[in-house]
Amino acid sequence: MADGRWSPGRKEADADEFRPVLDIVEPGHQRRLTVLLRLLLLIPHFIVLFVLHIAAFFTVIVGWFAALVLGRLPDPVFRFLAQFLGYDMRVSASQMLLIDRYPPFALTPPDYPVQIDVRPTALNRLSVLFRIFLMIPAAIVQSLAVYGWWALSFVWWVITLVLGRMPRPLFEATAATLRYRMRFSAYAMMLTPAYPKGLFGDDDLAVSQGHSRSATRPLVMSSAGKWLVVLFLVLGIAGNVTTSVTTSTTSDDTTELSGRP
Repeated sequence: MADGRWSPGRKEADADEFRPVLDIVEPGHQRRLTVLLRLLLLIPHFIVLFVLHIAAFFTVIVGWFAALVLGRLPDPVFRFLAQFLGYDMRVSASQMLLIDRYPPFALTPPDYPVQIDVRPTALNRLSVLFRIFLMIPAAIVQSLAVYGWWALSFVWWVITLVLGRMPRPLFEATAATLRYRMRFSAYAMMLTPAYPKGLFGDDDLAVSQGHSRSATRPLVMSSAGKWLVVLFLVLGIAGNVTTSVTTSTTSDDTTELSGRP
């Protein structure tokens, strides 16, 4: 909403008109040596991201108060958070084997084959006030999908290493998972009023109206790609249930032992 005020029957127009976009150029071939050593090669970026995460955390707090007053993020806050998100996505895309080219140590590389598109817009003040509660459902979905991908990450790594490329259905499912995480992060950081969606790709209307700008814009998913996303979610649920049961059992055993003379 342009004025940032809450009106019960209204929707934020920008939420339907534009959602943050993750542009990825699908590599036709990946060098097996860089796939083999991918995590080791990215260690310097993990260190940089750790520092940037701390800076982004405090910037989000400042931005939250500012958005409550202004109904939008101040330009410097929006710019830094967007740059941080882009950096995070470039490193994550490399980490998840979506891209072969090494990420640059820069917040705004114009020619890297992984880019995000976020646009400053007005924010609903009430939505900003309750953002931490509103984002809980999306947080659960993205955590399950990401957990599920990483549960079988060794399998994806071996497949990519052997073939020298990531099979198209796996590329689609991985890109969809990363894009959803990007949209969730953008919503959590108030870079957009649009609630995260599109875990199973873009709908037919978006595909028919849009011109293909990259392998993920629009993100057209095959049935195999969608089933892989379902697999990620199932693995995420199973992993969390197993962890909860194990934690509960361990806690009960500890309590019993501590109660014995």
